[in-house]
Amino acid sequence: MKLFSIINYVLVTSFLASILSSCAPTLTTTYRLEPVSGDVVTIDGRPVTKSEQNSVGVVASFERDELEFVVLDVEIKNHTDHPIEVNPADFHFVALGSAQDTLADIQNSNAVLARSAADPAYEAGRMGIKRKEEEKRLKRAKVINTILMVATIASDVSSSSNSRSYREYTNNRVVHSLAYQGIAVKRAVDYSTFANRMQRYDYEEYRWRELALKANTLAPGESVRGLVYLPKVQSAKYLAINYTIPEQASVPLLFKQDLVQQKNARKRR
Repeated sequence: MKLFSIINYVLVTSFLASILSSCAPTLTTTYRLEPVSGDVVTIDGRPVTKSEQNSVGVVASFERDELEFVVLDVEIKNHTDHPIEVNPADFHFVALGSAQDTLADIQNSNAVLARSAADPAYEAGRMGIKRKEEEKRLKRAKVINTILMVATIASDVSSSSNSRSYREYTNNRVVHSLAYQGIAVKRAVDYSTFANRMQRYDYEEYRWRELALKANTLAPGESVRGLVYLPKVQSAKYLAINYTIPEQASVPLLFKQDLVQQKNARKRR
């Protein structure tokens, strides 16, 4: 198969696949957490748990499933007689199975599956890097699109001049018309993907700076509230969460995790 035929085949295939996928149903998995330890009460229809250890109190409830995280709405209370250091990265959890047994980490079978909450300061600092990477990706896509367009034009000119019959000419027109459309679709997808990701990064930056629980010093009698972002672990049935202040307190929280699948039909554009 000639080079131009390969290019045309790839473009036509991707074009047809994009049309078919636009109306294909998809399954969306939603994570839901529910507290099953501590003093659990229902506030505004939402289960909320409270736990305390060494005069450090934590009130927590499930907020939402968001991108690669499950999100908890957390309030930390300082009932001690001295300041404490609050840091959302001090939330850690161990993934448990249905019998509340520890799960093995697939990356290290000798270790339990444990994770730490996202550090908002670190994540916010990565936003500039993510944006630059996305800009580089778009530039590479532009180069590829230009190469494909030049190759398609060359193939179009060459095959049209070499057509020996009306049928060959017609077939060439159909194939190259689809190729041009495929390039246009790819270009539109590239720009749409770029815009969507940049918009997502704008939200992520806002999330880390405005919504997430902040690292700070909490005076006696004070409390602070914010969102804590835990990385998703699909295999977990329970999350055994601990908020730890080194050499001072380790506040336990246990949440049950359910996965709910919803079928969404994509509409034809």
